[in-house]
Amino acid sequence: MLNINLTKPVTSMLLKNSDRFPESAAMKKFLKSINDLPKQLQGRTLFLDLSERRLTMISYYIFELEDLEELHLEKNLIESIPENIRHLQNLKVLYLNNNSLKYISEEFGELKNLENLDLSSNPLPPIALQTVSRIYTLRELRLYNIHLEEFPVQICRYLHHLELLGLSGNNLTFLPKEIVNLSQLKELYLQQNKFETFPLQLCKLYNLEVLDMEKNAMSSIPEEISSLSKLMKLFLGFNVVELLPDSLYRCRELSVLTAPGNLLSTVPGNLGELTELSELELSDNNLKMLPLQLCFLTSLCVLYLKNTRLKMLPPAFVELTAVQILNLGQNLFRDFPIEICSLINLEILSLDDNRLRKIPSGIKELSKLKHLGLSGNRFSRFPKEILSLVSLKKLYIGQDQGTKLKVLPDNIYKLENLRELYLENNRLESLPSTIGLLKYLEILDCTNNYLTALPHSICEIQGMKKLLLVNNMLNELPENLDMLQNLEDLLVDKNPITDPPPEVWSQGKEAIWNYLQDKRHKKFMAIKIQAWWRGIMVRKGFGPFEYLLKLRKLKGKKGKKGKKGKKGKKGKKGKDKGKKGKDKGKDKGKAKGKKK
Repeated sequence: MLNINLTKPVTSMLLKNSDRFPESAAMKKFLKSINDLPKQLQGRTLFLDLSERRLTMISYYIFELEDLEELHLEKNLIESIPENIRHLQNLKVLYLNNNSLKYISEEFGELKNLENLDLSSNPLPPIALQTVSRIYTLRELRLYNIHLEEFPVQICRYLHHLELLGLSGNNLTFLPKEIVNLSQLKELYLQQNKFETFPLQLCKLYNLEVLDMEKNAMSSIPEEISSLSKLMKLFLGFNVVELLPDSLYRCRELSVLTAPGNLLSTVPGNLGELTELSELELSDNNLKMLPLQLCFLTSLCVLYLKNTRLKMLPPAFVELTAVQILNLGQNLFRDFPIEICSLINLEILSLDDNRLRKIPSGIKELSKLKHLGLSGNRFSRFPKEILSLVSLKKLYIGQDQGTKLKVLPDNIYKLENLRELYLENNRLESLPSTIGLLKYLEILDCTNNYLTALPHSICEIQGMKKLLLVNNMLNELPENLDMLQNLEDLLVDKNPITDPPPEVWSQGKEAIWNYLQDKRHKKFMAIKIQAWWRGIMVRKGFGPFEYLLKLRKLKGKKGKKGKKGKKGKKGKKGKDKGKKGKDKGKDKGKAKGKKK
């Protein structure tokens, strides 16, 4: 028996010429081609992706694919689900998000194998959810951004197998007591609603592993949250929470805790007992000091403490050796925290917008560092200690306030793996020619500097994709700049560039490229013509080229006035003629002698 699965890449290829028009001729032809397949082939179409095709309806050809298991119809213009949907009895996954759905037929509730359904971002009437609640096999249901004012109680009553429920982006203010019926629920997304208090009913969903309550208006989290012993990820960002509950440490499985953008002034010291915690985000709070106990989170890999008014780190911070990502931007550090140099696994470090003036030599210990953010500090010179970070791929050192960099060191090439270099808002007048040795550089941002010229070596960086030179003092661009064949963005606005002229560079990269190529061609032709002229002059017997140059120089000096000068020149000419005549006579005499 033949078993053919039209997977996504194949389907996408077949739909390539549909031109994304509603029920276009190409689309109809494709759908009919599936219908015309022999039954043994047609029946084994398991996956079909018709997303982003501007479809206004679900074609009846699809309903012939009775073995279809996964159907993607998201991001279309579909307004209704017809009764023929009941023919897709093997359907397990259906994506209809981002359409214009206003009607769902009752037959939709007869899909007895459907497990994953997404109806997000549709203008659904509340009655449509009654039909959805009859699909008892559902395990994942996403209803984001459908303007719900009340939690659909019928979901709690009938969909007891739900493991994931997404209700973010609605207008919910409370949860019904029936939500405790969803005892199998593992993931609940309630982001961006209008909860002012944490719903206590959630504390009875004992299988919950992921809870997202970001962007609400909650002022506190109840101590009862500790009953969620299986909780692994808790998102509380952008509320008005003043204090995290002391009992939170009992959620022993917690690996991700995020609470940025709240009113926290401290965190419970016993959070240090969350031995599984690998990601902690407390940015945009008013901490001022980091609790010592947090330094015992030995599994911590990601730590965000941006804009928390920190001035120093505790000495025990050196114990966080597992940290790979550390964000300390927008704080009050005057000195680079030396404790950071002990975090030997650090790969991404942000210290942007602090008050740093220098970098310690100990930074060389961060041998795995790939991204370093130092923008918005107070460096009066480029910190050469950075040059020891040979693994660095991204460096941000734009100075939008305070002192600014005037010189980039010649040995910048030591950052041999650098991919992105951001130097915006400084006072650089030139770039070192050695910048051409950064062979992996892809992005160079020199916006808002004082550059008057670019080194020609910049044309050797073949991997360059973005060159940002807005608001400098450039008069011209390197004539070989078009050799950067991978360049995608070239921004040169607000420069006094005359070569190419403004009417050329204002049109963008392609116009600049054509101009530079044409200029180079003309220069080549001029050299070629000059070489040809040299050859002609030599062949005509006017002497070697060097001699001709001397004659041209002498000719240029004849500006001296007076008859003597003229006579002297004529005399010289006559002398030369006499000499030539003598030589000719000798030659003729020799020739006659030979004839005799």
